[in-house]
Amino acid sequence: MRIYEELFIAKPDALDEEVDAFIEQIKTTVSNAGGTVDKVEKWGKRKLAYKVDRYREGAFVLFQFSANPETVKEFERRLRVSDLVIKFLTVRIDETLKRLDKRKKERDKRAHRKSIAAPSAPQPSVAQQMMGEGSAAPAMPGLPNQAPKEASKEVPTSGPKEA
Repeated sequence: MRIYEELFIAKPDALDEEVDAFIEQIKTTVSNAGGTVDKVEKWGKRKLAYKVDRYREGAFVLFQFSANPETVKEFERRLRVSDLVIKFLTVRIDETLKRLDKRKKERDKRAHRKSIAAPSAPQPSVAQQMMGEGSAAPAMPGLPNQAPKEASKEVPTSGPKEA
């Protein structure tokens, strides 16, 4: 079975009871044909990008279901003959989901290999530890390695200076 998403736009002046009854009718159609309805989302009324059959807005409904291609043909036929639906779109998403899973697995493999192959920071030798070189920050190239100087202990004066 394949996984599909069906988005259809119902007339904005249709009652919620009519839309709910139509959704139940579609659910029974899919389940009778051997498919399963995974998700149904009612998005509510939204403005359309352009006028469709003299309507400027519509009630959006998203279906996600698993079924055979013959079931999808019947689903689309019912949407076409329904007076309630003004526009619909069917998209097969199982290939996209497979591709995304495959990419995720490859990413995880690369991350795992990278974590295994990356050596940890080299430990300073005993001589370097005794000389104190291992703990200090490395000097910039071309500059002598010096310990940080303490700040001078001048106390700032408040107020203007007199000449």
